[in-house]
Amino acid sequence: MSKITIDELMKIKEQALKLKAEKKAVLMLCAGSSCSKRDGLKIKAIVEEELKARGILDTVLVGINGCSGLCEHGPILQIYPEGYFYEKVKPDYIPEIIEEHVIKGNIVEKYMYNDPTTKKPIPKIEDIPTYKLQSKRVLQNRTKIDPTSIDDYIAQDGYRGAIEAITNKSPMDVIGIIKDAALRGRGGSGFPTGTKWEIAAYSVPPANLNGSKYVICNAGAISRAIMEIDPHSIIEGMIIAGYAIGAHTGYIYIREPEHKSLIQLMEKALKGATKYGLLGKNILNTTFSFNIELFIGAGTFICGEETALIASIEGKRGYPTPKPPYPATRGLWNCPTVVDNGETFANVPQIILKGAQWFKTLGTDDSSGTKLFTLTGPLQFNGLVEVPFGVSLKSMVYDISGGLRKGSKLKAVQIGGPTGAFLPPSSIEMPLTYGDIKQHESIVGSSGIIVLDQNTCIVNAVRLAMTFGVAESCGKCVPCRIGTTLMLGKLTDITEGKATENDMQILEDIAIEVKRTSLCGFGRTIVLPLLSAMKHFKEEFYAHIHDKWCKAGVCKTLSTFTIDGQSCKGCTSCARKCPVSAISGERKKPHSINQSLCIRCRTCYETCTFNAIKIGHAAWYDPSLASAQTSKEENQ
Repeated sequence: MSKITIDELMKIKEQALKLKAEKKAVLMLCAGSSCSKRDGLKIKAIVEEELKARGILDTVLVGINGCSGLCEHGPILQIYPEGYFYEKVKPDYIPEIIEEHVIKGNIVEKYMYNDPTTKKPIPKIEDIPTYKLQSKRVLQNRTKIDPTSIDDYIAQDGYRGAIEAITNKSPMDVIGIIKDAALRGRGGSGFPTGTKWEIAAYSVPPANLNGSKYVICNAGAISRAIMEIDPHSIIEGMIIAGYAIGAHTGYIYIREPEHKSLIQLMEKALKGATKYGLLGKNILNTTFSFNIELFIGAGTFICGEETALIASIEGKRGYPTPKPPYPATRGLWNCPTVVDNGETFANVPQIILKGAQWFKTLGTDDSSGTKLFTLTGPLQFNGLVEVPFGVSLKSMVYDISGGLRKGSKLKAVQIGGPTGAFLPPSSIEMPLTYGDIKQHESIVGSSGIIVLDQNTCIVNAVRLAMTFGVAESCGKCVPCRIGTTLMLGKLTDITEGKATENDMQILEDIAIEVKRTSLCGFGRTIVLPLLSAMKHFKEEFYAHIHDKWCKAGVCKTLSTFTIDGQSCKGCTSCARKCPVSAISGERKKPHSINQSLCIRCRTCYETCTFNAIKIGHAAWYDPSLASAQTSKEENQ
């Protein structure tokens, strides 16, 4: 089809829904990156073979869906129309599931998710507490559709927003709706999307470029997650943006060439939209034409910065450029360009279809709608979640994520990914909005929320963040290139017991100057982990400097591990797992650690279930490391 009509789209929807309704069951295998690595797609082939062997393959529809968010529980098999699901599916589970569930209609509870609190199975994903507390808008099609099928997307009212915009509204009408919805860019800075589009719409490209304007999707981590689940939602949002600003070309920029399966998925989605005439010339038999190309970068983090990304598409080295001018006035090839991330675009179709006021029913005045976050750390639940703006950090950690795992105590939360700030437990009541996060001197950034417990050394965590900064700095401006290297050196000295108190002031001075003078946002935010940690966890820095002690036992030079003879049960678990055979002792009798052999790898500490391994002061076995002698009793 070169030019699809609205009636034809509605027929596709009816046929897709009818196909599923006529089947005895619909079996969906998770094809998210995590489940795929656990042979999720091989399970699909096994399911099809089992159904064929039983002669019922024609009566059952077998497909794939995107990431469910239960990445630690994959491979995942869901069975519709009821929506039951099975976790950690193995090949030898399949015959029983097919026989009992698909044929006889009896669910097999032993292969289902068990609630860690009640210890009872939860048959449906939607009934898991972490799902019930979320508000799915961008992820509304999560687990419902096959991301490789444009028909599945259309069956869920896909492309109706684009139809409404292109056939019933003017470009300024569309921009007005986006402005009224107060949609802000989900890429980190939170700039008002409607305002950006309006600037691009009114900006005039150079006369020799025939009125060219561009739309670019900056496909970072959150965008890639959406692509795995619902790729057409991003494509549809870009089409609407192109119509609104008067662009005829769009680019989806994926930084990492190693995401081959994702690239193939997006290529198929773009081909599907083109086949149905939703991309190309005279879309929906109107005068509007729009095409989208996939652009694969070289893998540099700095190309997440919009001007560096634009330079990369132009065939130049991915260096950021000073702003203004902003891309909305002078962007790709010096033409007006809208750059937004996939989450921003995925919100657009629903806003056009359901209205600005509907969108603002969730969120706050400052931050309307919902936001996707990735939760990681010693939590009951790790994964991708969607919540209304304004939910508290406490609710995210203790309700949506189910709280910390047994034995873990909250020490800090890092918000914004590798360039985000470390916040103390006292910040736990903070509402998650653009304004509140900024007030706490952090950023939305890549939308990562990392929970840290007592086993984390904050100083080392900052050192790792700065290691990332050194590796990913483009090197164009001196403050970032040299400043990150100097800060990493000082942080390494602290973790190795070589620093003095004066180094703290030097670190702070460098960080402030790097933040003040760096060319782009990367340099201005890479210092946030350091500055926040020095503000909220200063005593931990001084413990490393003065006491020469890493209380978390992470910095190898500044810690030691001993065995408490009264607590040790002689189970031999630590001895069996010690990589250097530094632990000795008889079974059922207290063991000991040979400090001359111990490499302080923490394996014994993480293995022991009796709390018999103690983290101690490095000076216990090497007094030369201690500038201020501190007794074992005091440190305990």
